[in-house]
Amino acid sequence: MTFDDRVALVTGAGSGIGRAMALAFAKAGARVVVCDLDAGGAGRTAADLGDAALAVTADIGEESSVAALVEAAIGAYGRIDVLCNNAGIMDTMALPADIPLAQWERVLRVNLTGTFLVTHAVLPHMLSQGGGAIVNTASEAGIRGGVAGAAYTASKHGVVGLTKSVAWAYAKDGIRCNAILPGPTMTNIANGATFDPAGAARLGPVLALGERLAQPEQMADAALYLASEAASFVNGAIIPVDGGWSAA
Repeated sequence: MTFDDRVALVTGAGSGIGRAMALAFAKAGARVVVCDLDAGGAGRTAADLGDAALAVTADIGEESSVAALVEAAIGAYGRIDVLCNNAGIMDTMALPADIPLAQWERVLRVNLTGTFLVTHAVLPHMLSQGGGAIVNTASEAGIRGGVAGAAYTASKHGVVGLTKSVAWAYAKDGIRCNAILPGPTMTNIANGATFDPAGAARLGPVLALGERLAQPEQMADAALYLASEAASFVNGAIIPVDGGWSAA
């Protein structure tokens, strides 16, 4: 699974799963566009990768910011062969009757609309170069109803649907699109979050089933495979990476 002479764009690459993805692609030979809303995080990841990386600060929920991100990537490297739509945020685990509209709109804007905006901006370049691979970070919440709040669950179900739509639409153009569904993973996505008491109590028994925590590198390995030629006939796949949690 080598990526020599290829370019990977990874969103949310300043920490956690995204950082592990950026490191994995660089180790496999790719040049990496390290994107994050946190300029410091993006810079630190890019610095660790050395000359094979470009740090770009972008808000994936804003179309103009995404346009600037893709323009920077193309300006630096001339192509984008791999897109890892990894950036995302948690909700407060609020149940449908309790979630504030502002929280709903923010989570959907980042997790779903953001994934769409970056995909929408990268696709023309992949089409013009004759192919590419997209790996979306969805979630166990993308196939289940009881592991997150209403907003996060809806957003990740949307990412699953978007993944399948892109895979179907561009299969004949050499573009593959797949998604990983991480189970509980050691990241900072929930750092500082205040969870809704009723939602947390309701979801607690299901969350307890996923008591084993994965390392970000285990998610990165799955993304590396899906983007590689080893997965050249894998398209539209929705793959749990959860240690068997989804099998329960």
